[in-house]
Order: sequence, then C-alpha cells, then structure tokens
Amino acid sequence: MLKKMPTHCGDETCSSCVIADNFIFLAHHAGGFDKQDIKHQMRATFERTKSTLASAGATLNDMVQINLYLKNLDDFDGAREVFYEYFDKGNFPARMTSQTDFLGADCLCMIDGVAYRKAQE
Repeated sequence: MLKKMPTHCGDETCSSCVIADNFIFLAHHAGGFDKQDIKHQMRATFERTKSTLASAGATLNDMVQINLYLKNLDDFDGAREVFYEYFDKGNFPARMTSQTDFLGADCLCMIDGVAYRKAQE
C-alpha cells in the first residue's frame, strides 16, 4: 500500500507524509515562528509532527529516524532538551543533526524522518 497524505504547508507538490506499508516518511515539519526561541519552535514542530503521524495511525514513539535541521548550531543543546518532553525515555529515534538556511527567515528548526507503525488490522 502506498498513500500520499495531503500537504501540511500549502504546497501541493509536498505531501505531509507518504505511507508505504508500515513505514511513514515525513516531509519537513516546522512551526512556532511567532517566537525566535528554539525550544518554542521545537515544541511547535513536534506538535505538528504528532498531528501528521496521528493522521497516519502512528505516534512520535513510532519514529525510528529523525533529521534535525538547525539554523544555528548554538541552538543544539536547547533543541535536544525538547526531545525529552516528546519521547519516552529509552525510545529516542536515530538522529542526524545539520545546520542549514531555511526559506522562511523566522524558522530556527525543522525535522523530517521515518516512522514505523504496527500493521494495521
């Protein structure tokens, strides 16, 4: 089964995620641009990601891999701290972090990744 979910960013060329059997491939997620605070934006990003995963029958604890993109590497410690608020202890996904510029000037962070959900009955 292959299912492409509707856009989450207003760009019809970008699905919020693609479900391929039990795998969920997430597109870029970000949020919280009203504050230039990495923890605020990370929380908003995870909330948007949770919403997308829920629409696909999964949760953040189903994440197996996350790519974390930061505008400023100095924000890494603050961004990492927020992971403890959203994942069960000992259930962190594999993570790669890199620095990049974003199309939106107010964006400090963005994530994408892969989740694995149990077989749907």
